[in-house]
Amino acid sequence: MDNNVNVIDRSHSRSIEINKVLKNTYLLVAASLLVCAGAAGVAMAMNIAPISPWLYLIVIFGMSFVMAKTANSGLGIVMMFLFAGFLGFYAGPIINYYVASFGSEVVVQSLGLTALIFFGLSGYVLKTGKDFTFMRGFLFTGTLVVVGLALIYFVGQQFAGWHVSGLSLAISAAMVLLISGYILYDTSSIMRGEQTNYILAAMSVFINIYVLFMNILHLVSAFSGDD
Repeated sequence: MDNNVNVIDRSHSRSIEINKVLKNTYLLVAASLLVCAGAAGVAMAMNIAPISPWLYLIVIFGMSFVMAKTANSGLGIVMMFLFAGFLGFYAGPIINYYVASFGSEVVVQSLGLTALIFFGLSGYVLKTGKDFTFMRGFLFTGTLVVVGLALIYFVGQQFAGWHVSGLSLAISAAMVLLISGYILYDTSSIMRGEQTNYILAAMSVFINIYVLFMNILHLVSAFSGDD
């Protein structure tokens, strides 16, 4: 009898801890999205020039490393906001380009599609409790392939003047599918208690939303006119 009570108590405590991580994760994601949107708005209003992709990569890798080291302290939250702010500032000139070329409706449509995909997929996992952590290997392999192709195309653009719109769109479409898988995986990982650090969880979810939006924006604009 005592063993059964202990099992129930442990299960209840684990459930409370998981719900706490979920709550803190989504609160931090929401706050980070506001910071990101604010930074993007400032960059758009200032009409700043596009940030060098090389600088972008250096800063992203550097900040990701620092966040991993500070995730267990209050400094991790500060780094999360700095991370979100930088990504927003980087996105500002890109969004300005799409607005100038295709109209503001492509941004609104992209935001709507991003919200629909994110809330639909994460809501499905939260409601059904299905385990998608089995996708880990597939997502890792898919990331290597898609990121590898993206880097090859990026280097080709920078040094050989490549501009193959079909390949660019294919990469964006693949990224949307890949990120959709990550949304299922990350949400499931939190629900199962595999990810217990809400700062790292929030970082993963935030990156999912950001990358999803940027690639959907590319796809939507492509079907709104010449890319």
